[in-house]
Amino acid sequence: MFPWALRHLPGPHQELFRYREAVRGFISQEISRRKLRAPEASEDFISCYLAQITKTVDDPVSTFNEENLTQVVIDLFLGGTDTTATTLRWALIYMVQHGAIQERVQQELDEVLGTAPIVCYEDRERLPFTRAVLHEAQRLSSVVAVGAVRQCVTSTRLHGYSVPKGTIILPNLASVLHDPEHWETPCQFNPSHFLDKDGNFMVNEAFLPFSAGHRMCPGDQLARMELFLMFATLLRTFRFQLPEGTPGLRLEYVFGGTLQPQPQEICAVPRLSSCSPSQPPAGK
Repeated sequence: MFPWALRHLPGPHQELFRYREAVRGFISQEISRRKLRAPEASEDFISCYLAQITKTVDDPVSTFNEENLTQVVIDLFLGGTDTTATTLRWALIYMVQHGAIQERVQQELDEVLGTAPIVCYEDRERLPFTRAVLHEAQRLSSVVAVGAVRQCVTSTRLHGYSVPKGTIILPNLASVLHDPEHWETPCQFNPSHFLDKDGNFMVNEAFLPFSAGHRMCPGDQLARMELFLMFATLLRTFRFQLPEGTPGLRLEYVFGGTLQPQPQEICAVPRLSSCSPSQPPAGK
């Protein structure tokens, strides 16, 4: 009820505040470095935001300022590290659990990419099954079960319900991602949720891992690119399996800020087909 009080109470949560200040310090240094660059040499997000601050300096209602810039970069930094890494961990666990699906992804990657040295984001259009598998991992893992907290700024009505001004709203993303009205097998790993009858990739309107509306995740496109490139490169390079003698996968969530998989060991075995003839496969 009183989140501000946490800063004044002892406990392990104080470490979180220390990390936050360390991140803020790092970002502040980056902002200072961008200020020293010539305007024509600046093309990244921080530089563009700083340019917008300059343009709106005389606008009394402008929200472009360095404090907001710092917070936005923090949001992108945290959102683009923890959630992306967690989603990839879940995806690899599902590949170990569903060996036949992993083999089909690798077959598609080999057939479509051939001897291409790297995976490009544009390749996703030619890799419908790989793309569907990654989307299904995002849907089933539901890394962020509840979207960011919002507040209704004016009284309104939604589907016949009255929503007073000031109402706190928490979008239940997990309920949509596991809704049996939108997914054939909502509790099972099924890439067919994102494939039409001809095997082409298709978008499902209930796929909302990044939330929805004007206040959806600002790192949506960045995360999509990161996830596809990392997942396709990993599956093209390695075969993932459990170590010998391991009893099996643990699929229960670890509840926290995000829904993490249980700590467990997975072997990444180099694939011979991913190496060029002049390069022997790496050691195990």
